[in-house]
Amino acid sequence: MTIRKNESGFLVDVRPDGRDGKRYRKKFETKAEALKYEKYILSQHHNKDWLDKPKDIRRISELIPLWFKHHGSQLKTGTLDLKRINSVNLLMGDPRICDINNKFISEFAANRLEKIKKSTYNRDITVLSSLFTQLQKSEIIYTKNPFKGKKLKILQPSLSFLTMEEIELLLSELTGDCLLIAKICLSTGSRWSEAQLLKVTNVHNQKITFNDTKNGKPRTVPITKSLFSELQKHKNTNRLFEDCYSQFMSLLKEMDITLPKGQATHVMRHTFASHYMMNGGNLLALQKILGHSDIQMTMRYAHLAPDYLIEVLDKNPLNHLLNRPHKDHKDD
Repeated sequence: MTIRKNESGFLVDVRPDGRDGKRYRKKFETKAEALKYEKYILSQHHNKDWLDKPKDIRRISELIPLWFKHHGSQLKTGTLDLKRINSVNLLMGDPRICDINNKFISEFAANRLEKIKKSTYNRDITVLSSLFTQLQKSEIIYTKNPFKGKKLKILQPSLSFLTMEEIELLLSELTGDCLLIAKICLSTGSRWSEAQLLKVTNVHNQKITFNDTKNGKPRTVPITKSLFSELQKHKNTNRLFEDCYSQFMSLLKEMDITLPKGQATHVMRHTFASHYMMNGGNLLALQKILGHSDIQMTMRYAHLAPDYLIEVLDKNPLNHLLNRPHKDHKDD
């Protein structure tokens, strides 16, 4: 018997390929769930490789509520991701899982890229891929993730940052909350939004703790004694600052500081990271300061380090050829 009842529910214990094959054991609260799991395992291991395995004919719209219940509702951006998934699914025509193949995705991409940028398309693919990945982990679906690895390659533009002269000029023009937020960004590498949402309780012991971060993980960065003193004197209760980002952006335009399209919102963050590396900072430390989960994101600043690839000068083969010791040749 492959399904047994015990104190905690129903246990599925099955070897679909016989006593010498792989064993599958899993507990369920109800017998109906146990029977479905047993049926699925047996169908996937029928030992007849020439036969097609059962198709999952459910539509994406049936999976979306399950994804939100088991995963999306726990995310900081869950509601926004849900809205995006519903929107993209509508554009795809709410396909059945079994109908999503390379051809389907290729045609969808071609149609979408006539109206949107590659970066926008990649964000759509990312949330769809996450939906499948999380439902696989929850054992709600068992098919392969059709959107895995389907993001388009995009050439990353070089990151722009402010020079010391531009920083000095900018700070001389800023006042009030806007000035202090800029100082925090330049001192810690925080996003403008992270600094703007700081509360008095986030500043303590000459450190700033950012709680409202992009990935939802708090991070703490030390600051100078002088900046800590300024922040302590600034306000004593609730939020430290009023919203003033539009004021900051207007000033940037007035100063005629040229920034690549799409990078203006991160100019202070890029400026911190760039000068940090130019001043001999450690790449792994920078990853923690910026809160990057992937070191590849931080690697964008590696080329600014003063010793970046310096070993190329003395370790390349041409240099070794030119500087190797010559053997003395005796006359015959």
